[in-house]
Amino acid sequence: MPSGTLACPDAADRQHRLAVQLTDLIPGATALQVSLAHPEQQWPHPHARAADSAGTRIVLTRTKANVAARWVLRTWPNADWTRPHTLDLATGQLVVGDLDATRRSR
Repeated sequence: MPSGTLACPDAADRQHRLAVQLTDLIPGATALQVSLAHPEQQWPHPHARAADSAGTRIVLTRTKANVAARWVLRTWPNADWTRPHTLDLATGQLVVGDLDATRRSR
């Protein structure tokens, strides 16, 4: 491509770009937990929760939570979404586990 940007970026580049976009979408967030187990729904439903560097939860609107969850689910389609995953927005790395467990292990 003339601009030097690949038409189809590799998976690592897509994952990093997603983390940057989510950081812009959710100012102050450093981690995002994504799952298909919304606490208020009986059926699978994309759900996201965000936290800042101190581990304090950031309140997300329903729309932001849904959009962020769907973006992550589509970027990692082969992940085991029966369990929650946490995306580190600084590195773009996705790990199995919820926000609280991920924070305690650091």
